[in-house]
Amino acid sequence: MAHSTFSRALPQSRTVGWLDALRNGIARRAVYQRTLRELSALSNRDLADLGIDRKMITRVANEAAYGVTQKN
Repeated sequence: MAHSTFSRALPQSRTVGWLDALRNGIARRAVYQRTLRELSALSNRDLADLGIDRKMITRVANEAAYGVTQKN
């Protein structure tokens, strides 16, 4: 039985765009996780000084990383 493989290379601009989007997504996710971890480590008093309630932490982290507000 004959077997052949065919692979088509993406044009350079599409490849670069895809890799940039992937890197950007990874970097944004890292910002989200770091913000979430750092805010979660604060006491309720420290959060209150910042004007943040504990239940707002994920929203604040989302805004920091992606620049969007979650709809609740």
